[in-house]
Amino acid sequence: MSTDSLALLRRNAGQDIAALAEDHLKHDLQDTDRDALTSAASKISTHVTIGSLVGLGLGAFLAFRLRRTRMQMFDALKAKEKPTHVKFADGREEALPDMTPYMRPSTLGDVAAYTFFGFGGLFIGGETGIFTGSASAGRTITRDPESRERIETAFRRFRADVLRKEADSLDRRRGVKEVLGL
Repeated sequence: MSTDSLALLRRNAGQDIAALAEDHLKHDLQDTDRDALTSAASKISTHVTIGSLVGLGLGAFLAFRLRRTRMQMFDALKAKEKPTHVKFADGREEALPDMTPYMRPSTLGDVAAYTFFGFGGLFIGGETGIFTGSASAGRTITRDPESRERIETAFRRFRADVLRKEADSLDRRRGVKEVLGL
């Protein structure tokens, strides 16, 4: 499993791309634009962290509820009177085995429930955090129309430079991973 699967653990692109982005930040944007981008990035980070923690807590809560429900069902089943024999039409009688010990909730099942519900909550919470953080960051960036235009222009120039660099690297027969610094 890649660490990129969880929003909280995702890494940035390679060092070359990061240096190129930093160069565009310095030359194409004003201080207020850089502050807006920094604020937007911190909003995304905050939303992802909070979403991941809430998702992890929700996953643990749901696993606890599932465990408690399984125990209640087992206790109810254990208290019920169960048939011990089956009588067939020809008069023959067969004993039924007691299945109660096999239905008892186990520690392994509890560990699996907490693990899978925890990871599921972490994943869903982190992805929801990316979604809400991106929406909040987008509102932060688009608040000022002039700043938005400068940021969009700088981003278009950055993308063009990245594509030129990738094309040059492919012409030299290097792989895409080397271009992106992965």
